[in-house]
Parts: sequence; C-alpha cells; structure tokens
Amino acid sequence: MIIYKQFNNGLRLVINKMEGMLSVSAGVLVKTGSMNESAEENGISHFIEHVTFKGTKTRSAFDISDHIDRIGAQINAFTSKELTCYYTKSTKEHFGKSLEILSDIFFDSVYDKTELEKEKGVIIEEINMSEDSPEEVCLDLLSESYYGKGGLGQTILGPAKNIKSFTRDDVNKYLDKYYTADNVVVSLAGNVDVSLAESMVKDLFADKFTRLKSAPQKQTEPSQKISLYKSKKIEQSHVGFAMDGLSVADERSDAFSIANIILGGGMSSRLFQKVREELGLAYSVYSYASMYKDSGVVEIYAGVNTALRDLAVFAIVSEVKRFKKDGVTEQEFARAKEQLKSSFIMGQESTYAQMMYAAKHLILLNKEYNFDERMSRLESVNIKDVFDIIENSFDIENAATATVGSKRSPIKLKK
Repeated sequence: MIIYKQFNNGLRLVINKMEGMLSVSAGVLVKTGSMNESAEENGISHFIEHVTFKGTKTRSAFDISDHIDRIGAQINAFTSKELTCYYTKSTKEHFGKSLEILSDIFFDSVYDKTELEKEKGVIIEEINMSEDSPEEVCLDLLSESYYGKGGLGQTILGPAKNIKSFTRDDVNKYLDKYYTADNVVVSLAGNVDVSLAESMVKDLFADKFTRLKSAPQKQTEPSQKISLYKSKKIEQSHVGFAMDGLSVADERSDAFSIANIILGGGMSSRLFQKVREELGLAYSVYSYASMYKDSGVVEIYAGVNTALRDLAVFAIVSEVKRFKKDGVTEQEFARAKEQLKSSFIMGQESTYAQMMYAAKHLILLNKEYNFDERMSRLESVNIKDVFDIIENSFDIENAATATVGSKRSPIKLKK
C-alpha cells in the first residue's frame, strides 16, 4: 500500500507500507546535483552532502554516528547528477529515532568553519582516489565528450580548486536555491504506522522549512559529441563510447533497457561474449544506459591492452554495427526481458529499493510509483519495440568517445 501526501508548503511525502517487514528505510531526496551547478559551483552539491554530517546545534559529528549506532541503524547519503539523498535504515522499533536524527542533520547542521576545512581534505582525497581509477576518469571524460563542460558533463566531485574555495556562505546560498520545500521528497518504506509517520514527517520536516520555492532547474542536452583523451602512465588503455539514449520519462525506456542488456549488460551480452570471451581483448567490457529527466545516453566502456587498443576499438565498433544491422534474436530478447523483470521483482523485497523507486518517480517524473502498472508496462514490450529502438539509436560511428592511457591519441571513428 502506497500513500502520497503533499503539505501546504509543497513538501511531498510518500509512504510504502510493507506488511511483514521488520525494517524501515527513510529517505530525504533533494532535486539537485552536479547538473545544476555553475562551473564555479561544481562539486558543491557533493560537498554539502558531506558537511551536513559534521555536526548540528545539538549533536557533534561523533554524536550523529554514535546515536545511530546505539539503535543499530544505518545513516548515509549520496549525490548524483540530478539528486542528493540522505537516508536511514532501521528496525521498525527505532524508526522514530532514526527519522529524528535525519531531520536534525537536514535542518540543523551548523557547517562549522573548522569542520568544513577538515572535510575539504577528505573530499580532495576522494577526488584523488577517483583520479587513481582510470575507469572512473574515462567515464567522467566520456560525459564531458558527450555533454560538454557544463550540466551533465560536469563531474559530481568537482575539481579540487573549487572544493578548497567553498565557504559557509557558499553552502548557505546553494541551500537557499535548492533545499526548498517544493524541491524535496520524503520517502518511507517498511512496516510503519501510516498516521504516526505522517504526523512525524509534519513535525520533523514540513513544519521546519523556511525555504519554500526552488530556483529554476537547469536542462542539459548533448552539446558536442567529440573525442577526448587524457594521458596517464598506466598499463591498460581505457576506452568509452557515448551514443544518444532516452530520458527516464520516455515510454520506450523499457525497450531501450532491454536492448542495452543484450548489447553489453551482462556476461551473456554481445560485447562480453565477443570482446572478452571470443577475442580475449578485455577483462572488463560493458554498456549501460544513463537515463536522466530530460535526456539520456548509452555508454560503452572497456579496459584493454594498450598495444591492442585499436584492435579492441575495431571489435567493439564492429559488434555495435552488427547489433544495429541484424537486431536481436527471440532468445536474446526473452533473456534480457527476464533480467529486467527480476531486478524489479527482487526490489520488492528491499525497503531501501522501494523507498528509492517511489521517491525517484515522484521527484523526477512527478508520478506515483505502482509496481503492478510498472510490471504490466514491461510485460507489454515486444521484440518489435526493441528492433525499433535499435534502428533509431546505437549510432556508433557518430558516438562521442573518451580514451585514458599512455597511448597518446584519441579513438578515431569513421564519420
């Protein structure tokens, strides 16, 4: 049973009451991430996510962790290109306490200057760790090669120079723009008393908002589709391709996901079987669909032997061309459709997954999440739908590309 409520100030609440569950997941989602940031702000969404845990008016950073651990709960957060999320997971017995702590960090963090300066070092080390992962570097570079330097083309972590420059005033200015009642969804999933949960969210969240109206959301479309290269003294070459995809709101998104699974979504996929199993050119090779609110992209990644990089690129390009020319078999279609179905079905058994499904539908699509309707739409997808998607997408010859490695040249595709 899913219950929706909108408070007078615009805050939205969704509760998925899951009978028989012993845990409760609670999330506070803000519709902002790196895509909303200016070049000078890039990294501030993620910075705020970190420093929100560094102390409130009544709790130190240690107290936040200690009070959560005392009740055997979990608290965490993440930043994406479109969203920032703070969440807890607890037993139903301690749901109230975990929700109060979540409210405390969200509304009453003090952003102490000393704590901010210490956390800058932590985040810069996170950036350094990302720089030491050539796969992450390649995929970040691939976003830039497709979307450009702004919006969705920016990294979530931002550059170190930005992190060093952020002040408490910068934090508060950004909070004023996007941490507003109309731009937040509170999502609960688990065995909760609905009336009690509504009352608690009113007291702990709805009544505490002083910021009510969000700044306009930015929109990002592909701006370039170029080839980018970054030199690194590493053993492998890391290559990526980005092709036009679909937004999360597109009703063809299930067919698109099925096509992606067949191309590079698992060990039975075309790319894995051809590039790794048959040719032995890569240990890691896969494709995935990034579906955003207003746009989407399908990306291919492979880590390959530097001496054989161009051969691997040729193999990947040839396989995508064959995929586009020949389409898929009934067996491939049925297998991929079952994989997609099972991911949603298994998510029914997770309070965290249910909390996120409902929240993302509401905050990104302004729609209510209904599992039965979701499965019905997926069941209705047929192989012709997938053929149509492939025919109009997966244009590898006009893909944006990214390369990271010691071979000092970008990928060359026939244009």
